[in-house]
Amino acid sequence: MRDHDWIRQALMFEPRGHDIMSGAIIYPAYREDCDFAVIFIEVSGCLPMCGAGTIGLVTAAIEEGLVTPRVPDRLSIETPAGRVDIRYEKPGEFVDSVLMFNVASYLHAADVAVDVPGLGRLVVDIAYGGNFYAVVEPQESWRGIDGLSASDIVGLSRSLREALEPVCDPVHPDDERIRGVHHAIWCDKPSTRNADGRGAVFYGDKAIDRSPGGTGTSARMAQLHGKGRLKVGDIFRQESLIGTVFEGRVEAETDIGPFKGITPSVGGWARIIGHNTIFVDDRDPLAHGFQIA
Repeated sequence: MRDHDWIRQALMFEPRGHDIMSGAIIYPAYREDCDFAVIFIEVSGCLPMCGAGTIGLVTAAIEEGLVTPRVPDRLSIETPAGRVDIRYEKPGEFVDSVLMFNVASYLHAADVAVDVPGLGRLVVDIAYGGNFYAVVEPQESWRGIDGLSASDIVGLSRSLREALEPVCDPVHPDDERIRGVHHAIWCDKPSTRNADGRGAVFYGDKAIDRSPGGTGTSARMAQLHGKGRLKVGDIFRQESLIGTVFEGRVEAETDIGPFKGITPSVGGWARIIGHNTIFVDDRDPLAHGFQIA
């Protein structure tokens, strides 16, 4: 993408995209144990991993015939964060569900105290689930999601990220290119009996995830496991801001460098809602798109 980032910009930026736009680019795998490889793109750049994007990608790739699995109902995908294994159910014409076995996830730092403008002193955990997250649980200065708009959460998230930068700058022990806290998940109690928790996931420059967040659910489970609140075999169902739910499970314990972590699985579904043809005209001075602060 270093030499072709104009493609990402043209697809993600206005007027073709928007602030929370994200996508995936498929290409041949370098690893022999993978069916294909993917780069995840969004407005602020490229991501090591995207869980909701993977569920959508698998659904579209199988239903549209973009890839041919070597093993029926199974895929292995090479992502920048590592290999991600997939099981999907396709009883007929459509993919009903996708189960993603995510990269190893872990609690990087617990009980990190920071002063956040607009909130005051906040204690957060830093967890990795394919991206590094600041995990914020309800506390004296953070009562929960209810009563806050998406723009409120974006503002708080940007302040939190800025406050964390000089305090905690995590680096993945196996890949130093994966570093820094760029995501946040603001946790709350669920609004439905079908979930165990609810979260608002912040990413990019000013985006709030509409899905429960695949890497966010993985990071949340890693955080709970690291604090002794989940064990192998436990299920954790994460609810999104719009009421959809991903079902996560602690599949196994594993080591990530000096850290103890987990292999998480996350299950969900996606639906194809359209096809789009994009034009980029060199005569257009804004051919690669634009952003408004």
